Amino acid sequence: MKLWQKILVTVFAMLIASYAGAQLWLRVFDFVMPSYLAGMVGGLTAIPVWESMRWINAKHP
Repeated sequence: MKLWQKILVTVFAMLIASYAGAQLWLRVFDFVMPSYLAGMVGGLTAIPVWESMRWINAKHP
């Protein structure tokens, strides 16, 4: 997988995770999630996504 494709997949996963986390937060606590928490959710999502893509590329050269 090319670098730009990895970046695109990672950004997409971060956006989905941040949105889902914000919606869950809103339903549970009934106020908007602070932006730093949304950023943290997205950033923590990026790590396993990026590592799994590296692992998949290593399995299928």
